Amino acid sequence: MRLSELGELGLLAELERRGLAERIEHDAAAFADGVVVTQDALVEGVHFRLDWISWRDLGWRAAAVNLSDLAASGADPDGLVVTLAAPGDTDVDDVLELYAGLAETGVPVVGGDTTRAEQLVLSVTAVGRSQRVPGRAGAQPGDGLVVTGPLGAAGAAFRREAFVRPPLRLVEGKELAAHAHALLDLSDGLAVDAAHVAARSQCRLVIELERVPLVDGAELDDLGFGEDYELLAAVAGTTRFAEIGRCEAGEGVVLTLDGRPYELGGWEHFR
Repeated sequence: MRLSELGELGLLAELERRGLAERIEHDAAAFADGVVVTQDALVEGVHFRLDWISWRDLGWRAAAVNLSDLAASGADPDGLVVTLAAPGDTDVDDVLELYAGLAETGVPVVGGDTTRAEQLVLSVTAVGRSQRVPGRAGAQPGDGLVVTGPLGAAGAAFRREAFVRPPLRLVEGKELAAHAHALLDLSDGLAVDAAHVAARSQCRLVIELERVPLVDGAELDDLGFGEDYELLAAVAGTTRFAEIGRCEAGEGVVLTLDGRPYELGGWEHFR
């Protein structure tokens, strides 16, 4: 069995089954004292191309994708731990621009590591604190599904051979975490991420795509690209956020467009 056959979710399930990992079902690791920790790596040629993105925007992106996990945990960020792996002939001014982009998020870099590599790799760990982490497992039949902002920006940008800065939804995350039954960030595509909630909560998520807000220039299929980093929440009652569907008894994810079934793709990490 190869990773390309097993996939990310299959790998995580196997690690859990063998007792080699635990508490990995949510966006971040939550500890008893309220500390929340998350980590993401960006690899050149896989997650970004330097001819499509500036060094400063890359720094923002590396911080933002981690802060998005903290937002999905209702956490206040305390700091970033950054590991930079880069070729030895990398221009120092470019590296300084990258760290300037990290700093633009307003969350300090408090440690990390540097090393030589054949290609640029940026790994960031974000640490924060939360009073309540909803996680992915609490959605209930009757809940509404809401998103914190319009989707499709990343997919639309990719079609232009560009990247856009992910949003920071820390304020919205704290607001939703206070009462949401389930909460996660949209990183792998709407259908894929909704499936995480459905599987952990053991219920069916029904999403009406005509109700999903899109950014200007986005197309419906851009929802399958991922990397929007808005938040998806299962909530009881009404909120100020756009409602795009509901939770029902059952399993899996049902996508409809004007009442008819619709399929969306999603990000596969090992393909």
